[in-house]
Amino acid sequence: MSASRTERLLNLLIALLNTKYGLRRSELREKVYHDTTSSDVAFGRMFERDKGELRQFGFDVEAVTDTGWGSDDPATTRYRIGKESNRLPDVSLTPEECTVLILAAQLWEHAALGSAAVDAVRKLQAAGGLVDAELPTGVQPRIRPAGQAFEDLVAAIHAQHPVRFSYLAGSTGQEQERLVEPWGLGSRFGQWYLVGHDRGRGDKRFFRLSRLTSAVTVLEKESFTPPAGFNVRAELAGLAELPVQSAVVDVEHGRLLGLRKRAQPLPDAAPDARTPGHSAGTDRLAVPFRDAETLGEELASYGPRVTVISPPELAGAVHRRLTAAAEFADRPLPDVAFPAAGRAGRTRKRTSEDQLKRMLQLVPFLVHNQGLHISEVAARFGITRKALEDDLRILICSGLPEGYPDDLLDIQWDDDHVFITQALDLTRPVRFTVDEACALLTGLETLNSLPEVAEGGALESVTLKLMAAAGEEGVKAAALSGPEVAPGNSAVLDTARAALESGAQLHLRYFSAQRDAVSERDVDPLRLYSLDNTWYLEAYCHSAQGLRNFRLDRIEALEPNGRRAAATAKPADSFPVKLFTPNDDDTVVVVELAPRGTGLADDYYAERTAALPGGGMLAEIRFGSTDWLPMFVAQHGGMVRILQPEALAAASREWLAAALTQYEAFPDRPID
Repeated sequence: MSASRTERLLNLLIALLNTKYGLRRSELREKVYHDTTSSDVAFGRMFERDKGELRQFGFDVEAVTDTGWGSDDPATTRYRIGKESNRLPDVSLTPEECTVLILAAQLWEHAALGSAAVDAVRKLQAAGGLVDAELPTGVQPRIRPAGQAFEDLVAAIHAQHPVRFSYLAGSTGQEQERLVEPWGLGSRFGQWYLVGHDRGRGDKRFFRLSRLTSAVTVLEKESFTPPAGFNVRAELAGLAELPVQSAVVDVEHGRLLGLRKRAQPLPDAAPDARTPGHSAGTDRLAVPFRDAETLGEELASYGPRVTVISPPELAGAVHRRLTAAAEFADRPLPDVAFPAAGRAGRTRKRTSEDQLKRMLQLVPFLVHNQGLHISEVAARFGITRKALEDDLRILICSGLPEGYPDDLLDIQWDDDHVFITQALDLTRPVRFTVDEACALLTGLETLNSLPEVAEGGALESVTLKLMAAAGEEGVKAAALSGPEVAPGNSAVLDTARAALESGAQLHLRYFSAQRDAVSERDVDPLRLYSLDNTWYLEAYCHSAQGLRNFRLDRIEALEPNGRRAAATAKPADSFPVKLFTPNDDDTVVVVELAPRGTGLADDYYAERTAALPGGGMLAEIRFGSTDWLPMFVAQHGGMVRILQPEALAAASREWLAAALTQYEAFPDRPID
């Protein structure tokens, strides 16, 4: 969608909003489109596409037909947009409700619904419904969706398009292609599930996203109708948790302390073809687990330091990931080239859609925030000053068809302070899209698992207000359900929160999975936040002499040490918090991400990205420690490989080869 099309759609919107009786197609063709060359059929197709675009932005184009003779003649049909039906209703929020709403919006961060949450909040700001609010100490949860598949499935659910993907069935261990009508997406037992109608099996099925073995293909030319009143949370509530099983593994002596904490030793067994005796230098352990894929992902990351003896499906899960990672690592290398600066982002079909959506938010925002500096306006919308000025130049050239100067949008920024004096009925934000409604309402529902937020009436009242404002789009939010975000260890969280409030320094004993070691440290706590129900303490570590992030579930002991925290240490950035702090001695690593793994660029805060043919991506990421990168590659089984530095790439290939050798030693044991 070119800039000229953006301008045309904006002019069409203004014309249809500002007509009382409607405009005929011939009038629109002459006065808005200035079309004198195309055929009636070609123009009709263009007009229908434009109406569809406006509908996606929340504007329903109404066709008004004259009664009587000739009423079915398309030439007599008039078109208009109701001024009230497409506008966001007034929403007045208290400071307490604003706090809860901001927490809900921030849950998504940069994930699939992150931009939708930002857009929804911006609409409320433009309407004057938000007031200043302060986030509570220690309550900054976030949701980490399941990568690119999550984003593709959310889009398909809202557009009601079927999807196709390859899936590894838990019951049979077989990989098959599935054609599914996606009804809803939700989190249960720490895993994301798709609920939908499996066309091949003719029935409702549950699909765990971690078992998808291919990218999701959305069949945009097909559609379906979901069941009336569908609620994914209610569907998942009836899903039984898998029973606990026991895995037998051989673990390198003195290694993998985290795994050992969950395991039990086993006596030596006589070697045979199926259950070989463990070799010297290893310990045989029994590890409880519920799902082979979940444990398989962890064990694959340990590479040659662990060998699965039983059950066969767990060995298969590990072997499959290692094989996929090794095959990806051996592919021909792509050319490594990044944009001159910044991130390339993921490819989009029509990037100018973002521009038009932004401009429709920009006009009401300026109406309610007269005189802001242009740099502040650009910062509020997350764009450069140049991009903002490009938007403003299109806006000031837009207005009523063949109108006078007073019939154009009037925006001035000559002194770098932006004023708008003519808004042409664009003064109120457009109603929430389904993505925006889902982002806020699902976020609010997720906060119910946090007692600090759920107590009191603010969460319930703001939910009711947004449901009323969202209307029909809010009902569709039932197709999405977030995970539990309450911490697993509330005692550690309470101790950390109390230290934050009192300014006390803390002493902790901490297990580092990357270093496979336990250390003791004195830290100045700065803030608490979470990814799903995994909570982190950001603190200044006196041993490392820098900011560090500690997982609460890996803190083995935590208590005040009797000293005051230093007032000089400050959090690294504004929320959302990064899981690491860049340093000058970090190693810059270039990785290639397969289409299913492009979300890792966001998870690890890539500094530069570049799209690759076929949907993959190059990413440049900083790592403070590189020793664990072979584990990182093995864990993600064919979704990521290291390209540069070559020494790290070689180490990763050696790690994978050594791990695979252990499974080749037992050829008669079933792997897949």
